[in-house]
Parts: sequence; structure tokens; C-alpha cells
Amino acid sequence: MKNKNIGHSKIPRYALTLLLTAFAVLGCEKYLDVDEDTDAPITAPLNQLLPNIQLGVGQMADFRLWSGDILQVYTHQFTAREEQDQYGTKADNINMNNDWNGIYLTLTDIETLISQATESGDRVYIGIAQLLKAYMMSTAVDLWGDVPFSEATELEEGVVSPTFDDQQSIYEIVFDLIDEGKINVASGAGTSLPGSDDLFYGGAADQWVRFANTLKLKLYNQIRLSPLFDQAALDALITEDNFFSSNADDFQFAHTANQSPTDERNELFIDAYGGAQVTKYISPWFYEILMGVNPNIHTGIQDPRIPYYWANQLVPGQFPRDQGDTATGDPNADYWDASTGFFSIRFGSVGPDRDHAVQSDATFPGIFPCGGRYDDGQGFVRTIASGTGVAPKRILTYDEFLYIQAELMQAGFVNGNAAEKLRNAMTASFAKVDQVVAGTGTTQTVPILSGSDEVIAFMDSIDAEFAAADEEKKLEIIMTQKWVATFADPMDQYTDYRRTGYPVLADPTGSQSPEYQLDNGDGWPLNDNLTVLNNPFQLSFFWPQTELNLNQNAPAQKDPATYKIFWDD
Repeated sequence: MKNKNIGHSKIPRYALTLLLTAFAVLGCEKYLDVDEDTDAPITAPLNQLLPNIQLGVGQMADFRLWSGDILQVYTHQFTAREEQDQYGTKADNINMNNDWNGIYLTLTDIETLISQATESGDRVYIGIAQLLKAYMMSTAVDLWGDVPFSEATELEEGVVSPTFDDQQSIYEIVFDLIDEGKINVASGAGTSLPGSDDLFYGGAADQWVRFANTLKLKLYNQIRLSPLFDQAALDALITEDNFFSSNADDFQFAHTANQSPTDERNELFIDAYGGAQVTKYISPWFYEILMGVNPNIHTGIQDPRIPYYWANQLVPGQFPRDQGDTATGDPNADYWDASTGFFSIRFGSVGPDRDHAVQSDATFPGIFPCGGRYDDGQGFVRTIASGTGVAPKRILTYDEFLYIQAELMQAGFVNGNAAEKLRNAMTASFAKVDQVVAGTGTTQTVPILSGSDEVIAFMDSIDAEFAAADEEKKLEIIMTQKWVATFADPMDQYTDYRRTGYPVLADPTGSQSPEYQLDNGDGWPLNDNLTVLNNPFQLSFFWPQTELNLNQNAPAQKDPATYKIFWDD
């Protein structure tokens, strides 16, 4: 397996590749002087390359060491004290650079697999590699725009400064890769076929084909307002009608309870429950929307997923333990709902209580997003034993596919009833929560959501809100429910917001004042003036500065507040 430390090393990617290649060449020269040593092969078998590649794909936009820590704040499901607060991510951000390095190390492995599999005639392996390459490079474009691609893995040919390809041209190749990958996977051809080495689908070709079609639909939806969009091609894809058919088809990276020799638990869980300090705060904006108190969306509709999404250490009515002043009654809290025990910090807060140590008070990500604790209302003391950490890193799921269909119907690109599809998507979202919870191995008693009276009433209320809305509000409702359903999977949420402007995000400088509706009825109300926004929203991310410094063909650094991805219209 790939050394995981490489992915978050500070060694520049091309410098690292040059070192590895030089070492390999020197080693090969020695081998040329002797007979072939079958005990020390210089090529890795396909069934060892594939899981290494899939690990790299699974880490993209993940938490803890990867860009998910940034995206989670930009999509207002979490808040943070670090630079991503107020959209302040810089060109030397380690998490973003880890994703960049990981993408290109994985791309090198993909090209190696495709080359070896082409020589051996293993077309199924080729097809899987092409589909993973398509997903990975579309994500790279969605994060940075123009990126190295056509020359990115040509170091052995002497290319040490690969050009940055036009982002739209990369997407065109991505669509070709999907088509080619689907054909190769479906061929069943090869001297060996993937099985347990395929960490996503266990070698099931039919599921890879459904993934290919669903990914293609997702990308067509993203580019629907760009010149690259092809309605006829979308129509043909819809006619083929071979997409995800249930949550058994979900494209997700599984995590286990194993901790040795490597920790295989969910990265969000490790970071939230295993660290000495609190690093993951649930966004009060997200909290109020799910509580049904936001005056502009889902007003009066409380979401049944709340105890599955986060867990309060404080019980309802319990005074904060870490910083609360019992003598004066001042909770010294940046955001604390006394009625539920929810405790967090606000986006853009400059209040005196933002930076307190609140390990015993803070609310933590729950059982659905990371295999943490289900909130049974009894309170708890957060430790690494508070959950199992067994929850998948969701990437593209069946319920997300249904929301994509609902959006395309609402926007008039696909025939169908958007209201019915929205209902189907919500139903699948609740089933997804149940599926994840069942797989965590929790010892808690956790109620099943699907089919419950509470869930039926919730969906009926959303249906009524949707029916009464104008066309633009209907789109907002679809995108908001997709945002809620895909909690802790922020990559597509970041893309959705840039494409559609939904869901509406917290804005300390906006007209929505007071920004939060919380009122504990005490002498310490929230002060809207203590949340500020000093940076504009970043429409893409800085290219890593190390890349620009070392690559002679790199462009000048961008302004991420104005540099748009081509589909962002």
C-alpha cells in the first residue's frame, strides 16, 4: 500500500516524483546486470495497484488531513477557528495541498495500472481505472479549474513542468473516459478479474456500469448552463436508464474498526473524537435550519435526523460546564441553545467566547456522518470510545442521484415530476441513515427512521412547502434537502452552491438580521455585530504555491474570489 504520509508531506509533488523516479531508474540499472529476480519484481500486480488507487480516490476531499475540513465550512455544515472561517483559505493550506499531491500521486498509479493492464489484456481493470481517473480529474477541475493533466505523468519523457490544461477540455476528456471505461468494464475481458481488491464494488461489473452512468448524469447536471452541455447526449443517457437503483449501489469508501497496523476508522470520527481539542463544530446555521426556526426555509419543520447527525454533551437545560459562570449566569458561549444542549461557535465570530476550551460542552458529529454517538438526550462525555468510527466516506450515493434527477426535472432538462422525485429522494435519504447506522456496530439502541410517523410527517410538510412555492423557491427546496441529506460529504455541496446559489448560506454582512433566531431568554443574547465577514466567497481554490514556484509552465496565481469554474454561470 502507498505510504499514507506521502499524501500530506510538504515535499512538492514533482520534486517527489523526480526523486522516486531517479531512485527507480538507478535500481533498475543494477537489475539489468543480472538475471531477473522473481522474488523482487519491479512492477506491482494489478490487484495490488487497484486498492492503492482506490485509497487515494477515497481520501479526496476527506476530513482531518484533506480538503473536506475546508469545504465543510464553506458549505456551512461545520464551523471552525482555523483560516477556512470567513473563506480565508490560503495558497499554502496544508489540507488543500494534500489533496493536490494525492491526486497526482494517484494519477501516476492509474497510468501505471492502465499501461500494465493494456499489455496483459485486462480490460476490466482498465475500465475501472478509467472511471476512477474520470471522477478524480473532474473533481480536480471542480476545485481548481485549469490543472496539469495531459503532461502530468510524463516525467520519464522529460516533462518536469507540465502545462496546465484548460478546464473545459479536461471535462471533455472525462466524458470520453467514462464512455470508454464503461465499455471496458462491461467487456468482462481479462486474464484476471478484480474481486476483493476492488474496495468499492468487489469486482461487480454491473455496479461499475451503473456508477459510470450516474457519474455522467451528475456531470451533465453540473455543466447544464455551460457551452459544453449536450442535451441529446443527456437524453440518450436517460433513455439508457441504467443508473443507481438502490443504496446498495452507492459509491463510497468503507471504513472499519481496525486500528492496527493502520487506523481504518472514519477520518471525521478520528479527528472529532480522538483529538485533545475540539476541531469540528456543527454550524449553528445548519442547526437552525434543521430545527425549523430559520424564517426563510423549512420554517416550523423540525428534521427527524437531528439526533443521528450530531450528539450534544449537554442535556437540555444543563448550564455549560467549561466556561459558564454560575455566579452571574453568563454561559460564556458563542452559541448555546439551552432548550436542547446544543453548543457551538458561529461562522465569522469575533466574540469573546469563540476561542474558549469547551471539550466538555461542545456538540459533536453524530452516528451518521462518522460513526460517532447517537444523541439519546442523556448527554455524554466525549472520548474516542464514544462511537465506533465505522461509517463510510460517502462520495456519490443513490439518494444524491435522485436529488440530481429532481433538479434536472425542476430546471426543465429532463421530463418528470420534480415533486415526486423529491419525495423519492427524501425517502432514500432516510433509508441511507438507517443503512449507515446499522453498519456502525453501535451498542446503543437507535430507532429506525424509515417509515416512522415522524419521518412521514416531515416529508409531508416538505411536500406542502414545495407545492406552495414558486419555481425558484422549489429549486431552493430541492438543493437544501440535498444539502441536508449529504451532510459531511461537502465536495458536491460546494459545487452545488456555486452552480445554483443554494442552499442560502449564513452571511454576517447580509440583510438577514438577526442572522440567528436563538433566544435563551437570559441576559446574554446573541449579538449579530460579533459576526463579521472580511473575505469574499472563494469560487475556486488557490493553486498550491509550491507548484507555481517549481513549475515553469504554471500560470500566475489566481484570485479565487473571481476565478470561476467553467460551469459556474
